[in-house]
Amino acid sequence: MIKHSLALPATEHGYWFIVSQGRIFLQENESVPCCALKALPFDFTEAQICWLGEHKQQNCYLLVFDDRIIDEQHWHSARTLLSQGEELFQLAARATQVALYLQTHRFCGQCGSTMRLVNWELATLCPKCGHRCYPRIAPCVLVAIVKDDEILLARSSRHKAGFFSILAGFVESAETLEQAAIREVKEEVGIDITNLRYIGSQPWPFPHSLMTGFIADYVGGDIVCQPQEIAEAYWCKLTDLPETPSIHTLSGQLIALVQQLKLQK
Repeated sequence: MIKHSLALPATEHGYWFIVSQGRIFLQENESVPCCALKALPFDFTEAQICWLGEHKQQNCYLLVFDDRIIDEQHWHSARTLLSQGEELFQLAARATQVALYLQTHRFCGQCGSTMRLVNWELATLCPKCGHRCYPRIAPCVLVAIVKDDEILLARSSRHKAGFFSILAGFVESAETLEQAAIREVKEEVGIDITNLRYIGSQPWPFPHSLMTGFIADYVGGDIVCQPQEIAEAYWCKLTDLPETPSIHTLSGQLIALVQQLKLQK
């Protein structure tokens, strides 16, 4: 549960996730957001503060600045903390997502009145019409598709040349995760899949996604890349992979799991 607070003492030590424009402030030579507020190089008195949880028996706080970037080199994506462990990365992802929620739910979308944070859950409530809002979460499916000793890898048109990953796509209204996986694969590369197996999930600050991972088997069809989405895709030998996502990501873990399962046989 995330608790809202109006003020905290400047001497409070802990993990401070200071967020502005979707990025987290890291002091020089630090790879984790750990400091006392009094050590910060800027004024925090008007910032919104939320308690996020605990990490290594220390309190974790979110401190939200509104569109105020002071020194570009000190502000980083939450993905920077991937290598620091799953727990810390999840806190960073939560911090950036809650910061976005607080910034985009100041006014009621139904009547335009100023929204207020309720104190028993993470939600905003309109005192005039009673409209209540919760943080948006966008579920996304990741699918590792297997054919014999090969895995289907694709390069998004947004990624650099030589970097490949498994297929991904957002779940649409009234879809199950399985339906979304089948549809996205068909739309992006034109093939059919079966035997979907759910593997796991990972929160992802993209900026408010929940990644859900599946392994599936190839049924049929030829690869036809979706224009503007997929730059290239091909069947890749599990013993000869190109550059793929880090093992700290769910995509990287799915690729590694497929390798392990297939190469053990």
